[in-house]
Amino acid sequence: MSSTLEKYETFLVKNVSTISALESSLRSVTWFLPGRFKDADLASESLSAILHVSSMYHDTLLARVVQSDPHWKPILPIPLHTRYTRAWSDKETLYKWAARSLELIRFTQLLVEMLLRRKVSDKNRWRGIVFLETVKMILRFTLLKITTRPLLSPPIPERDIDPASMPPSSTHTSPTLAPTSLSSSSPPTPDHLKNNHIPLQPNALMFTPPPPARADTSVEDYLLPKALTTSSVKPSMLLMKPMSSPLEWVSECIYILRPLVYASMLSTKKHKDKALVSVFAMELISRSLRRTPSHSADLEREEYARRDRDILWYLLRGSVWETYSRPKVEAVVKKTANMPILGVLSSIVKDWIPLVDEYYYYTAP
Repeated sequence: MSSTLEKYETFLVKNVSTISALESSLRSVTWFLPGRFKDADLASESLSAILHVSSMYHDTLLARVVQSDPHWKPILPIPLHTRYTRAWSDKETLYKWAARSLELIRFTQLLVEMLLRRKVSDKNRWRGIVFLETVKMILRFTLLKITTRPLLSPPIPERDIDPASMPPSSTHTSPTLAPTSLSSSSPPTPDHLKNNHIPLQPNALMFTPPPPARADTSVEDYLLPKALTTSSVKPSMLLMKPMSSPLEWVSECIYILRPLVYASMLSTKKHKDKALVSVFAMELISRSLRRTPSHSADLEREEYARRDRDILWYLLRGSVWETYSRPKVEAVVKKTANMPILGVLSSIVKDWIPLVDEYYYYTAP
């Protein structure tokens, strides 16, 4: 088994660019499968889950290959999210496995729900959903206890390596990976410098004045985004400030509890109508209690911005979706059904509308 795994890893490293392109193409296919044939939604989600799980393994392997080879290092700076999550994964084994387990559940939860919907009763399906949300809540609280900082999504390092730039072996060069040590032999003299006794003729562009009324700010606009910031020089573990006040802890705990409360209320007929309002209130309370990050806390500001954007998903949930959003979407689909190009998009949206009605995890918090 180990030899088979080693052969696969060797094959992956040698063909990483091709495999990455294949993954991207198959992900695009999953958007067009629903509605095309019987159980197309199950086939689409099965393929999507397999791709996400394999990509998580591939990302781990590629990061290991680059870190284990002392002759290669990335020229471009590592993203802050990757620096932070990788530092915690390397320091705490429990964090690494809790984060990976959380992502594994996230990749497969919709597929599990589809299987439960086909095999068991609706009551047992909701029991399975509540169980998954309970496990996810435990894993999130585990990460919170380890880090004592607001949780990031996703909690694992994202792919920060361009597969096309991966060196085929340690003896080859790469356009975006630079060797850590210089070559001992001096490079040969270029042909245009072998005879430097004949002066070069000046180019006409050297004497052409710049256009009038043109602000020469292109260099500044290019360099300013690449300038070092405080986050660039901070240790990876300090990119997120630990929570200090009780209100900050209460805010993060409420945010973690939202999905479980929502699933639990939807699973009971008694509180089903109040589920959306209750969870939306929890969202607003968590948002109002959380701290205001400083201007230098780039990573924390990005996470809070993502959470604010996720509030838009409430338009696809519960009574808001049934009474407001779905009628508007269906009206747009009906108007654009016979239009070129837009008609193709409207047919895809039309096939996805029933899935939003039937499955919890398509729009779950």
